[in-house]
Amino acid sequence: MISLKTIVINAGPKKRGFNAEMAKSALRGAQSVGAEVEFIDLYRLKFTGCLSCLICMRDDFESCKCFLRDDLSPLIDRILDADCLLIAAPIFFSNPSSHYMALLERLIFCIVSNKGENLFKGKVNVGLIYTFHYDKGYFEESVRPHFKHSEDILKMLNGEVEIYSAEYDSKKTYSTSFDGEISSEDECFTLNLEKTYEIGAKLSN
Repeated sequence: MISLKTIVINAGPKKRGFNAEMAKSALRGAQSVGAEVEFIDLYRLKFTGCLSCLICMRDDFESCKCFLRDDLSPLIDRILDADCLLIAAPIFFSNPSSHYMALLERLIFCIVSNKGENLFKGKVNVGLIYTFHYDKGYFEESVRPHFKHSEDILKMLNGEVEIYSAEYDSKKTYSTSFDGEISSEDECFTLNLEKTYEIGAKLSN
């Protein structure tokens, strides 16, 4: 049996802490169904957002490829060759992290023709996990609608798209300030671990 390829991305700045733990939980879910998994700390890579060079849209160059020479372009190649992409992205000032948005714009822009057509013929399931310390009801009603378009364009990867909102209370989730130590007594944290594990397993199977 051929193992599916899953790429898991921590799109937050901390290697430890809530967002990273959600990404690692999704990773464990993918591993539980036998997926071949690669884990990426996005903030450790050196890259920028799209520079509008437009080489990816030229007919005399390979399609579905970003030509910027930095750490992100090889990752985009691997994402488009994978079966599943799992991303945990923290919400800053009512928007996903800037590094996540830079990845998204370059990933999607390079698969679109100059006529707006989707050139990608593969299929990549996507699990997107938002992490935040808002009230979850407020987040779903007042914050998330502002970036619905950025969620919808993930469908251009032609796979299943599942989005999960993982809220946390910093006073309960972190045992001491924001040092990255997680309290095992937080029931909400435990529930979020279970849900992200399930998403990783489902989309990687």
